[in-house]
Amino acid sequence: MAFVSLKAWRARSAEQVQLAKRVKAACTVALSLGEGDAITVNEIACADPGCPDIETVVLVMRAGEATRAIRIRAPMEAVGAAELLQLAADERALREAAP
Repeated sequence: MAFVSLKAWRARSAEQVQLAKRVKAACTVALSLGEGDAITVNEIACADPGCPDIETVVLVMRAGEATRAIRIRAPMEAVGAAELLQLAADERALREAAP
């Protein structure tokens, strides 16, 4: 087992926070969220076959609507324009399918 210094752990944590902020801002724009809406962005381990080791989960909380969880099958650092377009399409489909 490798030794991880507290300083290195804090630096990595700070990097993750900044990365999450950038992805959250990009998702907010891609989804055209308003002031009354909110999102969270997290990375989770995925054990499903055919799933990357780490994926990004975006919880979309639009005012007056049910919360929706949308998976991006990539870690946060790999989220780019294509993933954001797919995120918007997935969320649109979920909204249209809602009762």
